[in-house]
Amino acid sequence: MSEDSRYDTTGEVPLKGYAVLAGTFAAGVALFAVTARRRGVQLPDRIPPWDLALLGTATFKASRLLSKDKITSFLRAPFTRREEDAQAGEVMDAPRGGGVRRALGDLVACPFCTSTWVAGALIGAYVGAPRATRLVCAGLSAVTVSDWLQYVWSATEQRVEG
Repeated sequence: MSEDSRYDTTGEVPLKGYAVLAGTFAAGVALFAVTARRRGVQLPDRIPPWDLALLGTATFKASRLLSKDKITSFLRAPFTRREEDAQAGEVMDAPRGGGVRRALGDLVACPFCTSTWVAGALIGAYVGAPRATRLVCAGLSAVTVSDWLQYVWSATEQRVEG
C-alpha cells in the first residue's frame, strides 16, 4: 500500500473496525426507534434540566467505571492490555490486536468513546422506563459526588499534614 493511500502513517488505525462499531451503534439506535414506535412509546417533549444533569453525571461515572476501573478490567481484557495503574483505583489500558478487536479495545479503553454508548443506553432506558432510569442515574451520580468528596478530603488532609 502506498504512503498516499494510507489513512495514518503506520497503517494500524482499524478503520474497518471503527466502521463496524459505528454501524452497530447506528443499528442499535434504529432498532430502538422502530421498537419504540411499534410499541407506541411516546418520546418526551423535553428532558427537564434535573434529568439531564442526572443522565450526564451517570454517563460520566458509568463510562469511567467501564473504561478505567480495576474491577471491570475483566470486561476489557479480551480487547486491551494493562499499561499501568493510575490514581484512585483506575488503570490505563491499551488496545490490542487488529481489526474489530483493536477497534473495540480503543472503544473500551477510552471513557470519552464509551460515554457515547453509555449515553445512548441511558437515553433509551429513560424513554422506556424513566423512573427506574432516574434511580440508576441517581445511584451513579451519588458515586460521582462521593468520588469528588474523596478527592476534597484527600487534598484537605495533605494540606493539613503539610
